[in-house]
Amino acid sequence: MTSCIRPYCDLIALRMLLLISVLLVLVRSGSADNRCLSSLISTCEDCLRRGPECAWCSQERFLDGAHVSQRCGSLTDLRVRGCEEAFIENPSVKVEINNTVGSSQVSPREIDIHLRPGGEATFMVEVQQLERYPVDLYYLVDVSASMQDNLDRLKTAGLALSHQMKEHSSDFRVGFGSFVDKPLSPYIDVHPSKLLNPCSDFEVQCRPAHGYIHVLPITQNMTEFTRVIQEQRISGNMDTPEGGFDAMLQAAVCQKDIGWRPEAKHLLLVMTDQPSHLALDSKLAGIVVPHDGRCHLQDNIYSQTTTMEHPTIAQLAEKLLENNVYSIFAVDQVQYQWYEDLLDLIPGSYVGRLFSKASNLKDLVVHAYKKLLSDVEVQIGVEDGQAQRFRVNVTAFCPDGSVVSGNTKCSGVRPKQTVSFKVTVGMISCSADDGDRDVLMSVRPVGFNESVSVRIRQTCGCGCTETGRCHDGSEPWACPAETDACRADGSGAVCSRRGVCKCGTCVCDSSRLGNIYGKHCEMDDFSCPYAKGLVCGGHGRCVSGECVCLPDWTGDACDCPVSTESCLSDNGLICSGWGKCVCGKCVCDDSRRSGAFCERCPVCYSSCQSHWSCVKCHLSNGLGSDAFQLCNHSCAPSVEYVDDITELVRGKYCLYPSSEKCQYRFLMDLASDRPQLHISRHPVCVWSRRYFKTFLSAFLLTVTLGIGMLAIVRQLLRARNCSWQTNPDQQFDHSHKDSYIPTTNEKTITYRRDRLPNHPVEMDSHVPKKPLSDAWQ
Repeated sequence: MTSCIRPYCDLIALRMLLLISVLLVLVRSGSADNRCLSSLISTCEDCLRRGPECAWCSQERFLDGAHVSQRCGSLTDLRVRGCEEAFIENPSVKVEINNTVGSSQVSPREIDIHLRPGGEATFMVEVQQLERYPVDLYYLVDVSASMQDNLDRLKTAGLALSHQMKEHSSDFRVGFGSFVDKPLSPYIDVHPSKLLNPCSDFEVQCRPAHGYIHVLPITQNMTEFTRVIQEQRISGNMDTPEGGFDAMLQAAVCQKDIGWRPEAKHLLLVMTDQPSHLALDSKLAGIVVPHDGRCHLQDNIYSQTTTMEHPTIAQLAEKLLENNVYSIFAVDQVQYQWYEDLLDLIPGSYVGRLFSKASNLKDLVVHAYKKLLSDVEVQIGVEDGQAQRFRVNVTAFCPDGSVVSGNTKCSGVRPKQTVSFKVTVGMISCSADDGDRDVLMSVRPVGFNESVSVRIRQTCGCGCTETGRCHDGSEPWACPAETDACRADGSGAVCSRRGVCKCGTCVCDSSRLGNIYGKHCEMDDFSCPYAKGLVCGGHGRCVSGECVCLPDWTGDACDCPVSTESCLSDNGLICSGWGKCVCGKCVCDDSRRSGAFCERCPVCYSSCQSHWSCVKCHLSNGLGSDAFQLCNHSCAPSVEYVDDITELVRGKYCLYPSSEKCQYRFLMDLASDRPQLHISRHPVCVWSRRYFKTFLSAFLLTVTLGIGMLAIVRQLLRARNCSWQTNPDQQFDHSHKDSYIPTTNEKTITYRRDRLPNHPVEMDSHVPKKPLSDAWQ
C-alpha cells in the first residue's frame, strides 16, 4: 500500500476536523432546539423555564400563522428565523456586588444575583480573622444535685478564667444562667413537698426545679459575678437527661436579655454531667406543641418550659448560627461521647472533658476559644420553602495553600489570615406560586457577627403576560408592561400573588371566603385570627394574614386591651401588687395566690420561706433607704431593720441562709392582716466571735452545773450513811443480815459489872469501820 503525499494527508485531516466541529455544533444546537421546541409551550414564561439556552421572540407578526410555541427557541435559531434583536426575551445571569457597605471581617456584604431556571452564578467571599476580639462568655450551668462540686468550684475558677482570658481578648465579660429540667412529671417528683424542696428526703434545702433562669446579664463586674455564683443553690430532678437544649436556645435568641454585644464573640459555656432531652421526649409529659424558636423570657424565667417541646438539634443549630453563638460543652467523662456526636450537627461547637470538681475549667475554656477561632467555616442558608429550588456548591481556599472542594471549613487559621470561599449558586426551577419574588440567601461564617446577604432575583417572566405574545406597542390600546407599580414597596410579589396587574393597577382575585382588597391586594377579611366570632376581634384590620390592631388593643387577634384598668384592685394597685395584667386579666406571680386580683392566699404567710424573696431583696440592696422603694413589690407593707432582734418578743422568728456559713434572722409579726417584717442588720455566722462567745458561755455554764450537781449528790449520800448509823432498828435487823456482809464487824463485848455467862453473847454491829480506840469510847 502506497503512502499518501504529506500535504495531501494534512488537508484531509483538516477537513475531517472541520467536519467534526460542525457536527458538534449541530448536535449542541439540535439539543438546545429540541429542549426549546415543544408544542406544550404557550407563553414566554413557559419558554424561559425550559432552560438557560431558551429565548422568546416577542415580535408582533413573527411567523404569522404559525403555532405560538414556535416563538421559543435558541438565540441563534430565533435570529436565523428573522426575529429582531430588540424583541428577543433572553434574560442573562448577572452578579452585582455592593461595595458601599464596609466590613472588617467578611467581604463583600451584599450581592445581587439575577438567575433564570437552569442558570448558575459564581462569586467569592473572603473571611479574615482578627486579633483580640471582645468576648462575651455566658455560663449556662446545670444546677442539679450531682453538680454541687462543680458549682462550688466555679466560685473561684470564674475569676481565674477572667484574668487569663484578658490575654486573648481586648474586653472580656461574663454572664450566668442555670437550668435543671421541665418542672413536670415524669421529669421531677410532683409531690407537694418535693415541688418546694426536691432534696427533702436528704434533709438538704434545695431550690425548686426549673427549666431555665437567666440570672446575670453580660457584665464586666466580676465582683457581681462572684456574688451571684455564691448565692446559687442546687436543685433536683428524677430522670437522667436534663433540659439543656431548652436553656441553650433561650440563651441564644434572647439577645437583649442576655446582653450579647454585637461586636463581640459570643461563647455559650454549657456545664453539665448528663445528656439533654430531645424534642420527642416532651411527649412523655403530654407536651405536643413544637418549639417556635423564639425568646420567651418573663422576669428572666423561661415561661414556656411546660407548654413547648424541647427544640430539635437542627433548630438549636440554626438559632446558634443565626445569633453568632459558639457553644462549648464542658461535660463529665461519662457523657463525653454523647456530646462529641453533636459536633457535626451543631456548627461552631466544642466539647471538653470536665475533671472532678471542675479543676480544669479555666484551661478547657481557653483551649476551646483558640480552637473555635482557628476553624473558619461558612454555612449557607436559604429562606424557608425555597431551598429545594437551588443548588449550592462551596470551595474553600485555605491560607496554607490547600483547596478543598465541597467543603466549607478551613482549620488552623491564624489571626490576620484570610480564607476565600468560592460559592456557586444555580436555580433549578421557578416556583409556580412565588412568581418573580426575590429569594434571600445568606453566607454566614460560623461565630462571626458579619455575614453576606445574597438577594436572588428570579427571572421567570417576560414583559408581556396578557396574550402570550408581546408587541411593539404601536396599537393605541397598548399599556406599559412594567409591573413595579403593582408590587408593594417596589420589590414584593406582583399584586401580593392574589391578583393580576392590568396597566399598572392590581385587579384582585375573588374568593368565596371573603373580600380581597387594597392597592396591592394585600388586605382581606378572612385570613386572620378570630376572637368572639369576629376577625381580629372586631378591633383591627386584617393585612397580609396578620391583625393590625386599633391603638387601644393588642394581641394576635386584637382581643387584649392595652389598658390595665380592669386589673386595678381596691387598693389602687395592679393585681393587688402581686401579679401582672395580661390581656386584661391578672396573672399572679405566686402560684399560691388566686382571685381576680391575686388577693387571696391562705398559705402565703404561714412559713418563713414565703418571705425569703423579700429579705433577699433588702439584703441585695444593702439594707438602706433605697431598698424600701426597690422591694415594695415583693415585700410586706412595713419592713424595718433592727440591731438586736432578740428584744422583739411578739411574732415568729425565722432564718434566711444568705451564704453557706452565715444566716440573717428576721421576725414576722402576724398581729395584723399582713406580716410586719423586722430584719436583723447583723448576720449569724458559724465562725464569728459572737457565736464563739455564746458557745464558750454555754460550755462553762454546763460544766459548772455538772460540778454542782455532783457535789449535791455526794452530800446526800453521806447524809444517808449517817442515818443508817443512828437507826437502832437497822442495827439489830437480822432479817437482812446477809445483805450487809461486805461492811459487817463482829465483836465480843463483855461488861465488867456483870458476871460472865457460860456462853459469851455475840452481837452484830453494822457500823462503818473505825479505829479501835474509837470503838471503846
